[in-house]
Amino acid sequence: MPRFAANLTLMFTEVPFLDRFAAAAEAGFTAVEFLFPYDHPPEAVGERLSRHGLTQALFNLPPGDWAAGERGLAALPDRFAELQGGVETALAYAAATGVRRLHLMAGMAPHRDEAARAAYRRAVAWTAGRLAREGLDLVLEPINARNMPGYFLNDFGYAADLIRELALPNLKLQFDLYHCQILHGDVTMRLRDLMPIVGHVQTASVPERHEPGTGEMNDAFLFAELDRLGYDGFVGCEYNPKAGTVPGLSWFDPYRPTQTGARA
Repeated sequence: MPRFAANLTLMFTEVPFLDRFAAAAEAGFTAVEFLFPYDHPPEAVGERLSRHGLTQALFNLPPGDWAAGERGLAALPDRFAELQGGVETALAYAAATGVRRLHLMAGMAPHRDEAARAAYRRAVAWTAGRLAREGLDLVLEPINARNMPGYFLNDFGYAADLIRELALPNLKLQFDLYHCQILHGDVTMRLRDLMPIVGHVQTASVPERHEPGTGEMNDAFLFAELDRLGYDGFVGCEYNPKAGTVPGLSWFDPYRPTQTGARA
């Protein structure tokens, strides 16, 4: 049965961020993820995880100036040194939270620009190497242009080709079912093809990005497919609750763990 991680950036926003850990645990989640932890001290985040028996499934490396519209630095040729500094910042949070995988955002750049492609390849290879020294995985996530127009990494095939070309043991694909459906469709067959390189999965319904089971995809079938394919990682719930987090959790009922605790 899939193991779900509540995304605390989007879920349980009825309470302040550090209180969302308790809310997630109370709702039956044994793991959490979020976009960024950097507004809070590493120790504060780690303490909330420990207090509520939660596993940290994933978070993103620093993306640059998010408020100004930046969405990562990896494909920006003149920001490599800043990216390197951000990795060191993230590693302090990784040590405090026990997370095993981090996501590198690509940034806003033309997908076919050769300088951007070279910068991205360099950044991915360097970051994966740096994380490998700490025993961590690096994941790459293609994102659709409807939600993030101008984002460099907008193709699952390109991401898969780069991962296979670099052939680094800790470099993997972040497979978001929502983004895949919008970008390409044929989600089940892509899951089957790409599962050997998948390091993390996320979910939301299409097209409105609400709770699983409220859109055009057969989410329950896809969750069962993950089991059939032997995926044993977390499925991050990166969706926008339609009418409050807890009232919308009926989809989660069949998947609630019977015991507390989760594997990393």
